[in-house]
Amino acid sequence: MAKINFGGTEENVVTREEFPLEKARQVLKDEVIAVIGYGVQGPGQALNLKDNGFNVIVGQRKDSKTWDKAVADGWVPGKTLFPIEEALEKGTIIQYLLSDAGQISVWPTVKKYLTPGKALYFSHGFGITYKERTGIIPPAGVDVILIAPKGSGTSLRRMFLQGRGLNSSYAIFQDATGKAKERVVALGIGVGSGYLFETTFQREVYSDLTGERGTLMGAIQGIFAAQYEVLRKKGHTPSEAFNETVEELTQSLMPLVAENGMDWMYANCSTTAQRGALDWWKKFRDATLPVFNELYEEVEKGNEAQRSIDSNSQPDYRAKLEQELKELRESEMWQAGAVVRKLRPENN
Repeated sequence: MAKINFGGTEENVVTREEFPLEKARQVLKDEVIAVIGYGVQGPGQALNLKDNGFNVIVGQRKDSKTWDKAVADGWVPGKTLFPIEEALEKGTIIQYLLSDAGQISVWPTVKKYLTPGKALYFSHGFGITYKERTGIIPPAGVDVILIAPKGSGTSLRRMFLQGRGLNSSYAIFQDATGKAKERVVALGIGVGSGYLFETTFQREVYSDLTGERGTLMGAIQGIFAAQYEVLRKKGHTPSEAFNETVEELTQSLMPLVAENGMDWMYANCSTTAQRGALDWWKKFRDATLPVFNELYEEVEKGNEAQRSIDSNSQPDYRAKLEQELKELRESEMWQAGAVVRKLRPENN
């Protein structure tokens, strides 16, 4: 583990150079990694682990779309793909990758198979941090660990196939065996992390819920919608409004930010763009700071968690979700986006 200075603050990080894949394989050579759930994170993590040479099985409900997806991805029923209870019995490391609502529902089953010495692995701190609300309280004899890739399972898999890594956080909630640290770091390397940075279950979920509702998803969609609406009301065409709001950001500017930072992106834009950005960014910060403070407080109080539990546990959740996604999909902005994407050179 190395101590890296981030803007004057030292953090513990683990790189692939100091903890190579071969060492991770050695640490986990006697383990059976059972990936429970094949939805958002499950496929990427399971396939990366398998391709990296680990002993991986998948546990999923039979006669489900995700069971069929697992089969299509190459998992073999009775050999590497099993019903959930059978996978739980076989696994020494249980990667609990169901949705937060799914974890609550299946927890009584999972708990039965958490015999001493096993490890319970999460990719989100939700179930443990809000255990009074979720009921997920692990037995004393198991390691409880976390690897949280900073992106979707789809991104994790795509970057792995490109020979790249997606950064992940790691945490230990319970070290029952004395091996939790080695186990969690080895798993982080195994799933395809770029580097690993240390956190806690609580800090992970607080930052994650804030980020998802904020700049990663909620705030960015809100800002897109506001700017697009202003441009359209002022007479700009859908194509122009979409290109100036979304396409230029995602296709041209954000790759520059990813490459060398925001200042470098500014330096590679026109002087007029630089001047305007430098003059206006603090106004946007000051306008949104109260919203972010309110958001973090709602996360900290557990109100956001409770809203998620209440909503996502409803029997008609999927139908309501589709309606909300349909509203986004059928908005003029994202309809324009669908046309713009088709016009990209690589699609012609």
